Amino acid sequence: MTDVDLANRGTTANQPSYWYGDAVSDRRQRHKAVLEALRIYRAAEVAMRRRTRDSMSMGENELLVLRYLLRGTADGVRPGELTRYLGLSTASTTALLDRLERSGHIVRVANPHDRRSVFIQSTPRADEEVRQTLGKMHSRMLAAVIDMSPEESAVVVAFLRRMSDAVDGVAVEGATDASS
Repeated sequence: MTDVDLANRGTTANQPSYWYGDAVSDRRQRHKAVLEALRIYRAAEVAMRRRTRDSMSMGENELLVLRYLLRGTADGVRPGELTRYLGLSTASTTALLDRLERSGHIVRVANPHDRRSVFIQSTPRADEEVRQTLGKMHSRMLAAVIDMSPEESAVVVAFLRRMSDAVDGVAVEGATDASS
């Protein structure tokens, strides 16, 4: 049984869900259905990330660094930028980069404008490994959305942005409440 099967087990349109209560209004039922579908998607995504980490023998932060580098500039990025992106200490970032360098996924390249600093670049091996590991999944994801109308796409994008804002605000509120 997959993680998605477990997430779906025992839920139907007329059944109360674990998190979202048991309301009779149609509007509430639609809201619950959307949030349940999002929860099930999230469970599938978390499981996919776990399988990817396992297949590449990497932790979450190593994969985040590779993804960041593969989307970045040809020159690479400075270690400090990765430290800020990951929210790690400088020492933890250095250790992470050392592991990725030993495994052949990144290289440190001297900054041509400032000999005191370096750029971090992904290697062709890293690009190939990520493409090989995630390529089929990305193709299936594209197939799932390719036929959406511009209006449908706009609705989904707006929804996901609102959900991201709602989730991102949780830590900020918790930190504010704790300091009061």
